[in-house]
Amino acid sequence: MPPLLRIDNVRKAFGGLVAVNDVSFEVAEGELLGLIGSNGSGKTTMLNLISGALSPTSGKIALNDRPIAGLAAHRIARIGVARTFQLVRVLPSMTAVENVLAGAVFGHKRLWGEPAEALARELLAKVGLRGREAVPVSAMTYIDQKRIELARALAGDPQVLLLDEWLAGLNPTELTIGIDLIREISAQGRTVIMVEHVMDAIRALCGRCVVMSSGTKIADGPSADVLADPEVIRAYLGDDDA
Repeated sequence: MPPLLRIDNVRKAFGGLVAVNDVSFEVAEGELLGLIGSNGSGKTTMLNLISGALSPTSGKIALNDRPIAGLAAHRIARIGVARTFQLVRVLPSMTAVENVLAGAVFGHKRLWGEPAEALARELLAKVGLRGREAVPVSAMTYIDQKRIELARALAGDPQVLLLDEWLAGLNPTELTIGIDLIREISAQGRTVIMVEHVMDAIRALCGRCVVMSSGTKIADGPSADVLADPEVIRAYLGDDDA
């Protein structure tokens, strides 16, 4: 079976700085892939390239064999890529349910009216916000805003869900709930790429990892093997700890 998402020799340069350096990998339908690396390794840039926030300098990105590299972000969302952000992006003047409705209306599978609102309420309940649908997002905590952002991403029924450090900042109880939620999303057949620094979550959730360092892919394989790789340990901790 061909991969759902194919990244082929993708490069992104900002002047003389190469943030992503000829990286290639594939993601199968239904896979939960961990994309990991130290700060500044190019992980978020890669998500930005897949989602259309940035255009690659060179290389190809294809979803279901359809080229998407360089398309506008809203077009890629329509094709089937949704994401959360490292720094939460919500619509602060709107309520929780209105934020999620935006994902239903403008996402991959568009819903309107009562079906869209019913889905938005269902997703808010799933992420732990039942009964808070009418609360303005601006009045919610950062963690609850992250929950809303995830519900909004799911509302468009994306083919690929990109999670950019969605678990960051959660306390231990919230982290357990968050891991369970991502596991449930994956179990439903959703294809997920998660950028994450919480290695316990990577070990618990991801059968496979891609590791980036200084813009280059340095490892790709089963999570247990990759996380024991001396080169990966060195990239995270430095030579003295490898």
